[in-house]
Amino acid sequence: MTLIGAAAEPADLMVIGSHCVGLDFLIGMLAREGVTAKVLAVGSTAGLMAAKRGECDIAGIHLMDPVTGVYNRAYVDDTLRLVRGYGRLQGVVFRRDDARFIGLDAAGAIAKASLDPACLMVNRNAGSGTRLLIDRLLGDARPAGYSHQTRSHNAVAAAIVQRRADWGVAIETVAQRYGLGFLPLQAEEYDFVIPVRRFDRSAVRRFVALLDDAAIRAQLARMGFKSV
Repeated sequence: MTLIGAAAEPADLMVIGSHCVGLDFLIGMLAREGVTAKVLAVGSTAGLMAAKRGECDIAGIHLMDPVTGVYNRAYVDDTLRLVRGYGRLQGVVFRRDDARFIGLDAAGAIAKASLDPACLMVNRNAGSGTRLLIDRLLGDARPAGYSHQTRSHNAVAAAIVQRRADWGVAIETVAQRYGLGFLPLQAEEYDFVIPVRRFDRSAVRRFVALLDDAAIRAQLARMGFKSV
């Protein structure tokens, strides 16, 4: 008797943390080279904790220190190495034909939508860097749809396009991909943390090398991601 999955080979990389389409692109490039990866989008906080426990090879994070305004550095201890990723822009996303958002900036859009019970929000999962940003902006407000949580920027955009929600927060690259309106909120740094004891694994080294590759950086720039 053979157990289902018993013959499956483990992935070369275990990646846990924040979702980003830039990371999806990098994982796709590794796949072309025969490097396999398992990716779990659980949010920056859970990814950071998984890395500290040595449960993954790489964690993508975008966590701002509320005291300094600096991303990610304050959360890295001596068990981890921080690898610089890229910059990206978070903002309010909505359907371009939704008159409720026309002529507003991001703060105005959030304030107006929060008071309208017919304007449904799609939220992000607790512990994600985007959710932390959302909660900081909302304060005590809980707009209609606040409890509807998704695990990725793509899922936020899809919910709005499919009219299951009217607005949310996602990165500019995804807004453009789905043809959504975009009101800038926050420029941030999306970086990677790697357990020190896993840094010399060949698949990890290859991932880090991709980030240093000029052609890869140029492609990320074309996708809307900034060098940091």
